[in-house]
Amino acid sequence: MSYETKVYREPGGATLVVASGGELEVASGGKITAAGTQAAHIADASVAAGTAPNKAEFDAVVTKLNAVLLALEGVGVLASS
Repeated sequence: MSYETKVYREPGGATLVVASGGELEVASGGKITAAGTQAAHIADASVAAGTAPNKAEFDAVVTKLNAVLLALEGVGVLASS
């Protein structure tokens, strides 16, 4: 009987692979960083329920969304362009 691990390092060690059925779990207190730095906190967005946002509220949500995208790009989850 053979055993194939679902999470392994590629030969040379430069890439960690999570294969189909594998999982990467970040335990409580763990974090994902880029060069040792965690992305800054982004405050929750809020708009009054049931009303369309005004321009300032919409712009605030766009700013927060852009901050989330930048954080994901910073740790390599998304390509930067």
